[in-house]
Amino acid sequence: MDNLKVFKKNSNFVSRSIEDETMLLPIYRTSKDINCIYTFNDAAGRIWQLIDGKRTIGSIKKKLLEEFDVTEKAMDKKLHDFLKDLNSIKAIQPVK
Repeated sequence: MDNLKVFKKNSNFVSRSIEDETMLLPIYRTSKDINCIYTFNDAAGRIWQLIDGKRTIGSIKKKLLEEFDVTEKAMDKKLHDFLKDLNSIKAIQPVK
């Protein structure tokens, strides 16, 4: 994934952090439409926090490498996979 790419959060999702877990919930018109709640561990929750529509993927990765004990190669894969998952559920979108 391009390190210069920037993503922003979809405003049709809300998130809450409890302890070291972040929950992401799509906003729907009725409660019958709710069929999923996403939960993130601390690293995934931190990625979610850092997605702000201004930071590049590269700057997010750099910040995560400072905060977590992980190799750059492992971080590349985890970050790429997580952003791909967020994109697939339409929780994020690229900034143009």
